[in-house]
Amino acid sequence: MAVPKRKMSRSNTRHRRAQWKASPPALVPIAVDGSVYQVPRRLVKAYQRGLLAPEG
Repeated sequence: MAVPKRKMSRSNTRHRRAQWKASPPALVPIAVDGSVYQVPRRLVKAYQRGLLAPEG
């Protein structure tokens, strides 16, 4: 495991963390009961099996 040789300053730490950005999930169209819904790819099987109710 990498171990830093020196302590990183608070300013550098915060500047590094500020670069991280969350991205919205990629939505894919699925058909449930004849209606088309946009859902995240990882939840497609749950919607098809009826474990989650589509909104809208």
